[in-house]
Amino acid sequence: MPRSSNPINIPIEDVPLNSFHKKLAVYSSAAPFLDGYVLSIIGVVMMQITGALHLNALMEGLVAAASLVGMFLGGFVGGLFTDKLGRKTLYLLDLFAIVAFSVAQFWVESAWALVFWRLLIGVAIGADHPLATSLLAEFLPKKQRGPVLAALVMMWFVGAAAAYVVGEIIVRVGGPDAWRWALGSALVPGAIFLLMRAGTPESPRWLLNHGRAEEADQVIKRVYGPTYSIRDLPEQVCDNEVSLSHLFHSGYGKRIFFVSMFWSCSIIPQFAIYAFAPKLLLAMNLTGNWASWGSVAITSLFVVGCLAAVKLITPMGRRGLLIHSFLWSGLALLLLGVFPDSDPMLTLALFSAYAFFIGGAQVLQYVYPNELFPTKIRGSAVGLCTSMSRIGAAAGTYLVPLSLSSIGIANTMYVAAGVSLVGLWVSWLMAPETRSLDLHQAASLST
Repeated sequence: MPRSSNPINIPIEDVPLNSFHKKLAVYSSAAPFLDGYVLSIIGVVMMQITGALHLNALMEGLVAAASLVGMFLGGFVGGLFTDKLGRKTLYLLDLFAIVAFSVAQFWVESAWALVFWRLLIGVAIGADHPLATSLLAEFLPKKQRGPVLAALVMMWFVGAAAAYVVGEIIVRVGGPDAWRWALGSALVPGAIFLLMRAGTPESPRWLLNHGRAEEADQVIKRVYGPTYSIRDLPEQVCDNEVSLSHLFHSGYGKRIFFVSMFWSCSIIPQFAIYAFAPKLLLAMNLTGNWASWGSVAITSLFVVGCLAAVKLITPMGRRGLLIHSFLWSGLALLLLGVFPDSDPMLTLALFSAYAFFIGGAQVLQYVYPNELFPTKIRGSAVGLCTSMSRIGAAAGTYLVPLSLSSIGIANTMYVAAGVSLVGLWVSWLMAPETRSLDLHQAASLST
């Protein structure tokens, strides 16, 4: 292997953030943006779909949940394939599939056909999460890796907001077939992201781990300049074949458990509150303007909390941010259980505090999974953790109405606080600190 010709011998993970990194971050944001868009657009037009396709309550639930089930499947399968075939290959194929499946929804004539296409869209979006974030993490400098990966979470809310705006416009002007145009509208952002991703290079870390050192060196020179080479890339090459089943019999099994647990504990209450904020506020006797503006405030503070967490992830560190996020958001949920019939202002303040403080755990959902596993199995591990988190999302969303009707609002809040307490306990015992480590150090079991 040739010696580096970099005159000042700066490791690649210590170079400043350049234009390539910024563009790659934008391209990679397609996964969370389309996740938020596809999951939200169905809610805007569900009433039209119900009438047009004569859906009963069961089919409404299947149509709404199809994409979520698809993401569960896609996260795991996509992770496996991106480790085998490379990040670049699926980086383009995934978006092409999303575009094609979105267009296919326009011509559906039955509920089962719609369930089928939305299931496939979910598979494609779920597969994009591990490959897009893995590719980005493998290029980013260590100082910016945390904040940039964390900022991707914000794109979920941008996608959801775009879906509500676009959906409302289409419903108002599209007539009886507006729902078809709304569902097919994912074609537009998908195609834009597809065009932007064209020409993206393969990860040099993945190339090195597959014995393609010359290609890796060419990518490094293209991205960082001719004075850099593979000698400037801190990467521990794995010569042995590593299977996903091997992870559960090694130290990485503990990391999969940690990531899956903290991710699930952070989104079970979050998805439930985000999806059922008006219903929860009504259960606490907040009606009229209190309920309407309260839902807006809670949704807005989810975004503000993520923004604050992105700023704090480096000064506080990953471990400190995660522990404080679960501690204070869980305390807010506990107090909601203790004071279920309190003053409306206090109720809104506690819900808002939860939405703000859970931001730390939210943004770390893209950071920790990509840092704690080696290049050889990074995509597979991230995909598995993504899939496990979708089980939590589905459970939290499905169980809220049942919980409210069976055990009441106070006990529902106690359960939510208990989930956050589990997240806090797991984080206290297992969360590592990786902010000062390069990617191969963070992924090493000896760190």
